[in-house]
Amino acid sequence: MIKSNEIKELFSRFEQAAVEYNGIECWSARELQPLLDYSQWRRFTNAVDKAKEACEKAGESVPDHFAASGKMVGTGSVAEKEIDDILLTRYACYLVAQNGDSRKPAVAFAQTYFAVQTRRAELIEQRLLEAERVEARAKLRETEKLLSGVLYERGVDDKGFAIIRSKGDKALFRLDTAQLKRRFGVPDSRPVADFLPTVSIKAKDFAAAMTAENVQIKNLTGVPAIEREHVDNNLGVRKIMIERGLVPENLPPAEDVKKVERRLNTEKEKALKQKK
Repeated sequence: MIKSNEIKELFSRFEQAAVEYNGIECWSARELQPLLDYSQWRRFTNAVDKAKEACEKAGESVPDHFAASGKMVGTGSVAEKEIDDILLTRYACYLVAQNGDSRKPAVAFAQTYFAVQTRRAELIEQRLLEAERVEARAKLRETEKLLSGVLYERGVDDKGFAIIRSKGDKALFRLDTAQLKRRFGVPDSRPVADFLPTVSIKAKDFAAAMTAENVQIKNLTGVPAIEREHVDNNLGVRKIMIERGLVPENLPPAEDVKKVERRLNTEKEKALKQKK
């Protein structure tokens, strides 16, 4: 088990060894070699070669993560000479560490160190996807508000709007609102859209936007005519999704968007406090 002071020392050494190349955080293989407790360059390059194979198998571009380079070193006098080196991205370092001898404390630390860094990148990606879903839900809310206003001017009250929206859902999902709520486990008091995946939210938004536009262009009035327009628009969106291999009613439900929004807001507040 690595001691706390050893972890702090290793962490500092790995952090200090990082360099920036073309805006990307990298590590020199020559500097990483002693950090991973390899005494010979030849043995270290064997681990690098295995890491390249793993990178290729994972479908990643090897040149993007393992860039050939050179490093100037002293020769014992004033003169210097250039030796072969490789610039490794964080992902490449992780693969190299995974192909090292984990019995060595430095290698075991590196495996965890680069894994944690990689995990941070995954969390960033996840947060971006969550933010996109929250934004999509807000956009649908605004579009439906616009549609409601347009329909009100065309003689459609709140009850009529609810009927039109429900018929649109049935055209898109092949299920009415009550069936959708049961399918996705949505509480009776909550909108179905709060539990839909991003692509389904955007599908509803697109259909609603088309209805709002066409109702005005075609000068439609009354529930029957507008209902037919909204159903047709949702059927059109459904057709596109199915052609692309997406069956709306078969997509899994997503986390309550309100919970996601609260979590993102909490993280923003924490980040702001840390900057102060």
